[in-house]
Amino acid sequence: MMLVGANVAVAKLLAEALPIAMVAFLRCLLAMAVLWPLARWMDGPVRVPPDVARNLALQAVFGTAIYNAGLLAGLRLTTALEGGLVLATLPAMVAIGGAVLLRERLPGRQWAAVALAAGGMAAITLARAAGGEDGSLLGNLLVFGGVLGEAAYVLLARRIAGRVPVITASLWMQGFSALVLAPFALPGFGSVAALADPGLAALLVFHSLTASVLCLLLWYAGLKRVPAGMAGVFTAFLPGTAALVAVTLLGESFTLTHAAGFVLMMGSVAVATWPRRGGGG
Repeated sequence: MMLVGANVAVAKLLAEALPIAMVAFLRCLLAMAVLWPLARWMDGPVRVPPDVARNLALQAVFGTAIYNAGLLAGLRLTTALEGGLVLATLPAMVAIGGAVLLRERLPGRQWAAVALAAGGMAAITLARAAGGEDGSLLGNLLVFGGVLGEAAYVLLARRIAGRVPVITASLWMQGFSALVLAPFALPGFGSVAALADPGLAALLVFHSLTASVLCLLLWYAGLKRVPAGMAGVFTAFLPGTAALVAVTLLGESFTLTHAAGFVLMMGSVAVATWPRRGGGG
């Protein structure tokens, strides 16, 4: 989760230097280059049933194409700090999606998490509407659109949970993602000349291998050792790390409005993901 948070600032730097579709496309290609041998080594054959392949293709559209388009386009306009805060609405959006699309019962504390997330979004949105110096209302909304795409990805992933090994599923999803992104990325292929800058190339490699490979391996290795509910609590490190990196490395300002939004977002994540006692709601 700390790597995911740090990647918000990295994604902002990449989006300022390269076309959005190209960043996402190259990220997929680099991830595939690592996931292919890993999948062959750890999972064996990398074939998947046709219905699982269709589901993974949809996950690629929502979880890679729409999420990255929203995140990268939004970060061109808003700050990494506010982008990280908006990303913290993900647990609440997944809860709402589960209730609306999967007919899952939404316990009282999930409604409380949704309310806190809405309060956090309202805090930073009001600040932008008031004409603050940093950030962007449109940018924040674009990042939130990316959050909705990622929430759809999470809900789709539930449909095939356990049917395909994690690394194999990720390999296929990155492949489908590259196919979806290719028509948008290839017209701007000349932009890859910017990667002659070693610093920019290193950022792209870091972004791809951490966000699409290492984070995945760490997360699922952790889930083997702790309950899913407890693991969910650690999503609080996403906005926390994004804020820390944005302020310390990018020099973004942290205002009282950000502090209020941060407290509300962290409260939302904690309420949505904290393990229940005795299985109650």
